[in-house]
Formats: sequence, C-alpha cells, structure tokens
Amino acid sequence: MGLRQNALLLLLLTGLTAIAADWSGQPELQRYWCLPAGLLLLGLAYEAWIVGRSRVQLELLLAPRWFLGRATPVRFVFTHALRRALRLEVAPAAPAEVSMERAVGSVSVPAGAQGSWILAATARRLGHYRFPRSKARVAGVLGLAWWNRSLGAAAEMRVLPDILHDSERAIGALARGAQPALRSGSGSEVLQLREYQPGDPPRAIDWKASARLRRLVSRDFSEDQHLEIVIALDAGRASGLAAGDTDRLALYANVAARLAQRASLLDDRVGLLIYADRPLVALAPRHGIAALSTLRARLAEASVQPLDSNPALAAIRIRALVRQRSLIVMLTDLDDASAAGDLRSAVRLLLPKHLPFIAGVASERVAALAAAPARDDLEVYRALAAQEYCNTLARHVASLRALGAPAVAAVPGELDRAVLEAYLSFRRRRRV
Repeated sequence: MGLRQNALLLLLLTGLTAIAADWSGQPELQRYWCLPAGLLLLGLAYEAWIVGRSRVQLELLLAPRWFLGRATPVRFVFTHALRRALRLEVAPAAPAEVSMERAVGSVSVPAGAQGSWILAATARRLGHYRFPRSKARVAGVLGLAWWNRSLGAAAEMRVLPDILHDSERAIGALARGAQPALRSGSGSEVLQLREYQPGDPPRAIDWKASARLRRLVSRDFSEDQHLEIVIALDAGRASGLAAGDTDRLALYANVAARLAQRASLLDDRVGLLIYADRPLVALAPRHGIAALSTLRARLAEASVQPLDSNPALAAIRIRALVRQRSLIVMLTDLDDASAAGDLRSAVRLLLPKHLPFIAGVASERVAALAAAPARDDLEVYRALAAQEYCNTLARHVASLRALGAPAVAAVPGELDRAVLEAYLSFRRRRRV
C-alpha cells in the first residue's frame, strides 16, 4: 500500500492539530487531532473494503505462435466488478526470454467494461514460455491510498523460427525466373532456336527449320535445376553466446528456417542436421510444404547443449544422409580457435563430393572496439584484444576458403542476407 495526496493532507492536518493543541496549553484541545486521524483510518478501511470487492482481473491476449525476433503485440485487458470507474497503474511482466517495455502504465477501467493496454514484445529465444504475474496497484475511491495487487493470466506462447515477409518472397520468384539452364539436345521443353554451332549433337538439329531456312538450325532445351541442400546447425556450448539481441542458436535457427523457405519456393530439396557433440536431429532432403513444416518444427525444438560441438561427426552423418552432390550450409562458430581444426576436418570429409558453405557470426561490438581510437592503457588493451579477435576470424575464413569451401562471417543483422546471396550465387553459377 502507498499513500496518496488526500491521505498525506490528513496526516499533515493531524500533526498540525496536535502541535497547536500542545502549544496552546488548553486541555480541551488535546484530543482534536483524533478527528483527522480517525477520518484517515475510516477512509482507509472503506477503500480496502471497496478494493476487496472490485475483483480486478487481468486477461492477456497474445498470439499462440510467435516468430523469433519479430515484434508482436500483447494486449493486457483489465476488468472489475464495481459500478464505477477504476484507475490502475500496472508494471507489466514478461518471460526473461521476451523483450518488452518495462515502464509503468496507467489504465482507466470503466464500470461494466474493459480497460486495455497494448505493448510490443519481441521473443529472443525458441521454446515454450508462460507469462508471469504482473504487479499492479489500484487507486482508492477516496484518493487516500494505492492498493497493491498481483495479477496473473494463464497465457502461454510458443516461439518459432521466423518466416519470410511478403516482400522477401519476391526474391524467390525473381530467382525462379533464372532457373532453367540451356542444354543442347536434351531437356523437356524447347526454349529457343538458334544458328548451328560446331559440336552440336545431331539430335539438337531442327531439320524442318533447317530445310525451310536452307541452313542448319539447332534447338536449345530447358533443363530445370533442383538442388539438394542440407542445413547443418551447431547447437553446442558456444551457440549459447550472445548474437545481437539473442543467442547464436536462435540466430542460426532463424537463418535456417528462412533459407529453407526460400529454397522451397525454388522447388529445391532441403534437409536438416542439428548437432552438438553428436548428431541430434537428421532430416533427409525433401521438398514441399510438409517437409518444410517438419523442418521448422525441429528447429523450434532446438536448444543449446552443454557440451562442445563435434563437426566431424556431423560431416560423417551428412555423408550418410545424402548420396548425390549437395550444398551443405553449416551455421557454426568461426571465431572459436579451439574448434577451427575440427571444422577443417569436417570440410575435408565433405569435399569434393559435396559443396560445404560455412557461415558464422562476427561480433559487431568487437569490430567497433578494434577500430576505435585508444585514449588510455585500458582502451589500448581492449583494442589489441579486439584486433586479435578480428584477425583470428579472418584467418579461419581464409583457411576454409583455401580448402575449397566458401565461408563468410557476418554481423548478426547481416548473416541472413549473406547466406541468401551465397545460395543464389551457387545456383546461378551451377556450383552444385
């Protein structure tokens, strides 16, 4: 309970009356201070009785499925049983894995109606969570006190990997336009006629058109390109490190889900491997909505494991999972010096049959420290440590590329775009 202005005025009046009576020396005035004090006590008792009858309740209206890293509205709805309006001050609470404004808000709840407050919240980790009880205080009807209440609602949420926005779906449509490849004398559909070139097979010659034009004319057929992709997700101990506003595993899951959706738009087959010290989840490459839903469900269940990851075992499992040449997208830590040798061993196991593409996180904050001017000894030490981190990361990327595996390290906000551009580049250049 906290006193409001009216209660403070009565307390002040009580004190002044007692002091005046004491200074006057008149015995008949000694008890006048009891009048404002009694009014205060009676008023507080009345307010407590009214607040007890109000039966203030909170209902949370939120989406049952949340997308990782995407702002989602949460509506706090308040009701009460009084026949007059009620004023509340609320300190909203959210799970630790959800980022939400923590400011105290004031809500007026009319009689027989609802009062609501809408806040934006952003989920930062995958999983199932329950909203905790929120702290509130009710304004007394006489303006004497705030009455504390703990309001709870049975509201649960499930955080899933993000999906593509409508504007991002156009990327897949644009890439689909460049999907057919030209082949002479094979394929399912004639794409164009052209002049004969030495070396064209006889079956590529359009004899009717050649006779009509009196020169050799060849046919180009279209051949659709359908890739097989395996997305390998590192869920080891290091995946619990911070990456922007979330941890690395959550970032990897978002990138994997969005890449799988883009590949599905191009009718490519997508598989999944989640690993730590051993393979945890293995899905063979498939295409279609059902396969995409299964992949997203497995990503939503991923959690950080307490052990170091073993990419070599993951590579062995991938070799057993896919038989033909595939694009292997490995989302893992490139800045861990102790794991660099294991990652190179995994790449050697996948090459040359498959094309491994390694993508990891670069710390934006550390890069800023490395470039910032140093003004004292402590900042010099920090700058040197940051530069060493950046140099180590660059060496790891260069060593993977020297083995023949494309690699990229990007800040959290750019990793999704970097992976998408690499994927489209591989398709365009027919690297797989």
